[in-house]
Amino acid sequence: MRILLIGAGGRLGAAVHQALTARGHTVVTAGRTGGDLRFDVTDPEQITALYDAAGQAGPLDAVASAAGSVPYKPLPDMTPADWTAAFLGKVQSQLELVRQGTARISPRGSFTLITGVLARSPIITGTAASMANGAVEAFVRAAAVEIAPQRINAVSPTVFTEALDVYGDHFPGFPPVPLAEVAQAYVRTVEGPETGRILQLGD
Repeated sequence: MRILLIGAGGRLGAAVHQALTARGHTVVTAGRTGGDLRFDVTDPEQITALYDAAGQAGPLDAVASAAGSVPYKPLPDMTPADWTAAFLGKVQSQLELVRQGTARISPRGSFTLITGVLARSPIITGTAASMANGAVEAFVRAAAVEIAPQRINAVSPTVFTEALDVYGDHFPGFPPVPLAEVAQAYVRTVEGPETGRILQLGD
């Protein structure tokens, strides 16, 4: 398959890239500051340009997103701009990849989005992430009904084992999940038949 991978320069994206290429897929990487193609997916016009560039070398069979940023602050410190940043950084960016991508990938192609454990198990300072993850997961279920036979799923991990040194204190008691396991969930959604699924990992 020919797969467009968003966020390949990040910790998760690198693991997904390795897992997909190990399966023999051709992976076109994209990101704001790294990758084969440099575009900011929080801007719908740049998503259009990204698809134009990615499609020049041939049709796409799948789109996988491993990128999404949200602010982490105590609720009283959140501002309207913070909510907007969370929406643009993790929700609108991924929704727009799907909206524009339905006309850009193969008729039986797939989309894989990234959410996270905070959609179902909140933490202190994580309201924006909980909101964004929940919105993406609801969208996946709804979009699956409309875009068939194209498929859409989300990967929803807990804290990465490899990131415990940085984020472990924010997730007390949460079982960590290795990046390699999360990456295999992307392989499953890209190659398998499922749609409308939220693959929960590590909890």
